[in-house]
Amino acid sequence: MARSAAAKRLPIGIQTFRDLREGGCYYVDKTAFIGQLIDNGKFYFLSRPRRFGKSLLVDTIKALFEGSERLFTGLDIHREWDWNACHPVARLDLSGSFRTPAELEQNLLDQFADIAEQAGTTVDAGTAAVGLRQLIRRLRRHVGKRVVLLIDEYDKPILDALATPGLARANRDLLHGVYSIIKACDADLEFVLLTGVSRFSKVSLFSGLNNLADITLDKRYSNLCGYTDAELDAVFSDQLTGLDRQAIRDWYDGYNWLGDESVYNPYDILLLFDRREFDAYWFETGTWTYLVDQLVERNVSAVALDDLLTTGELLSDFDVDQASIETLLFQSGYLTIRAAERQGRRQVFRLGYPNREVRLSLTGRLLNRLGAAPTRTTTLPKLLGTNDFEGLENWLRSTFAGIPYQWHTKNNIADYEGYYATVFYALFAAEDFHVAAEGSTSRGRLDMAVDFNGNVYLFEFKVVRSHADGSAIAQLREREYAEKYRGRNCPIHIIGVEFSKETRTLVGFEVETI
Repeated sequence: MARSAAAKRLPIGIQTFRDLREGGCYYVDKTAFIGQLIDNGKFYFLSRPRRFGKSLLVDTIKALFEGSERLFTGLDIHREWDWNACHPVARLDLSGSFRTPAELEQNLLDQFADIAEQAGTTVDAGTAAVGLRQLIRRLRRHVGKRVVLLIDEYDKPILDALATPGLARANRDLLHGVYSIIKACDADLEFVLLTGVSRFSKVSLFSGLNNLADITLDKRYSNLCGYTDAELDAVFSDQLTGLDRQAIRDWYDGYNWLGDESVYNPYDILLLFDRREFDAYWFETGTWTYLVDQLVERNVSAVALDDLLTTGELLSDFDVDQASIETLLFQSGYLTIRAAERQGRRQVFRLGYPNREVRLSLTGRLLNRLGAAPTRTTTLPKLLGTNDFEGLENWLRSTFAGIPYQWHTKNNIADYEGYYATVFYALFAAEDFHVAAEGSTSRGRLDMAVDFNGNVYLFEFKVVRSHADGSAIAQLREREYAEKYRGRNCPIHIIGVEFSKETRTLVGFEVETI
C-alpha cells in the first residue's frame, strides 16, 4: 500500500544523511552537538557500541562541511553555519572484513583513490600510510581548502581479529602507521573525527597525536548518539501510541556515559516501532562471541556483572594483549555506567546491565556457553510462584545433571563454586527474575537474593567434598543473612544449595522459611 504524503518513514538501516532527509524519515536532531564540537576543537575521538548512530553522525558532518544546506533546513545548526565555507571531505569506512593486513591496506588505498578521483586529483602511493598523507595534501592543494578527515569504525579490523592475536597485532600495527600521519598533516586539516566501538590506547594506535580529544566520557556529549526519553516523546509521539511507555524504558533505555540522562539504542527503538513487539533486536544482530568466550575462559562470575566497581583507567583504553573484561563489556555496550564516585583521588564507576534486553540476552547466551541451557521448558516462575521447593530441587538437579561431561573436560574450571553460582544466577536472570547478587550484610556477602511474588529467597552455594565441610543452610543461619529483610514483613526462604566437584551435580538442597 502506498505511503501517504504526510506519513514519515522509520529510518531502519539508513546511515546516509541525505537519504534520511530526502526520504521523509523521522530524524532526531543532533546538529547542535556537532556545532559545539566544531566550535570547541579540531581533533576528536568517540567510542560508542555498535548500531548507536555513529555512521549517521559521521555522514551528517560530511554533508555539513560539503555545504549541503538544503538538507539542514529546519535543524538547529542551519542558522549558525556559514554555508559558503565548504571543505573537501575524506571519509574512510573500515567496517569491511579483512582476512589479512594486505587486504586491509589495499582497501584503504582503494578508498583513497576513490575520494581523490571524485575531487579531481589522484593518489599513487604504495602504502596506506603514505597514501593518506598524499590524499590529505593533494586535496588541500587541489581544492584550496583544509581537509575534513572522518574515519568510521576505525578499530573494526582489530576487534574482528581479537580471537587471532597475530592478525589483530598486524592490523593494529598497520593502522598505527596510518593514524600517525594525522598529526603530521595538522596544517592541512580543518576537522578530524574518529569513531569506533573500542578505545585503544594512544601508545598503540595514536602515539604522538596528543591533541586528540576523547569525548567518550565527556558529559557535554553523552547524548550525541542515542535517543533520550524527551527526544522519543518529541519526535516519535505518534509511534508511541499503543505501546507501554514504561516497558520501553525497561527494555531499551539505560545507556549512560556520565550524562544527566540515559539514552536508548536507536536500532532497538526503530525495530520496536516497526514490529510493535518487544524483542532483543540489538543483541541478536551480532553478539560478540569472543566476549562470551572471554567471560568463561577468564572465570568471570556472572553474579558480579550487574554491580561491578572499576576505575576510570580500566574503562578508558585497552590493547590486543591487555584488555580487562570490564573494558570489553563496557565499550561493547553490555554494561553501562550506573554511577560515578570518588574514592580518595580516584574516580571509580559502578557498572551494570543497561536494560532488560541486555540482561536477559547476555545471561541466556552465557548459559548456552556454560553448557547449562535448560533442556526443557523452564518452569522457574511457576515453581517459585507456588513455592514448590521439591519441584524446584528436581528441576535444578535435572538441569545440572544435563550439563555434558565433555563440557567440563574441555573447560578448565579453577573455581567450581564460582562456576555453579554463575550458572545458578544466569538461570534466574535469564528468566527475568529480580536478582540481587552477593548482597552485602553486616556478616558477609550473600550469594544471591531473589525478590518475587511477595517473597524473598536467599541462596547460598557451596561445593562440598565431605561432611566436615559444613552445610550451606548452616552458613545462612550463622551469618543471619535474613535479618536485613525482616522489615519487609513478607515470607523469607533461606535455601542452601550444595554441589559435588567430583560428580558435578547438585547433592544438597535445604529450605527453611522464616
